[in-house]
Amino acid sequence: MTSRRQARTAALQILYFWQVSGAPLATAVDAYFAEHMPDAEETVRAFAGELVQGAAAESVELDRLIAANAENWRLDRLALIDRQILRLAAWELRHHHADTPAAVVMNEALELARTFSGEESVPFVNGVLDSIRRTIERERAGS
Repeated sequence: MTSRRQARTAALQILYFWQVSGAPLATAVDAYFAEHMPDAEETVRAFAGELVQGAAAESVELDRLIAANAENWRLDRLALIDRQILRLAAWELRHHHADTPAAVVMNEALELARTFSGEESVPFVNGVLDSIRRTIERERAGS
């Protein structure tokens, strides 16, 4: 598993724990790495931390973006894990466009959906992220 994939996997689990437990974000990050990846490389910790901080800080805005691109789905009807996958990927699509191609971000999100949510979530996550990608591309072209 690549260090970026490890970081995305960690970030998803941290965000899920943070959302469910109500623990402070820093506590959720520290607890995850202490329990699940005590020997994680600094690059994994740093990228996971960046993803977690970004997705958490912009969660309200990301939720609006997700809701606007999830046709016929209310945000409160989404499984929490799917919402976290979408938040992570949407944040990365918005902020890492020069570092990581959109196709890579989307593929990584689909792998997270397969692993943590199930095959039935994959087409949904793919469709929402593709719509978000197009929205972001239109916004960048207009600016």
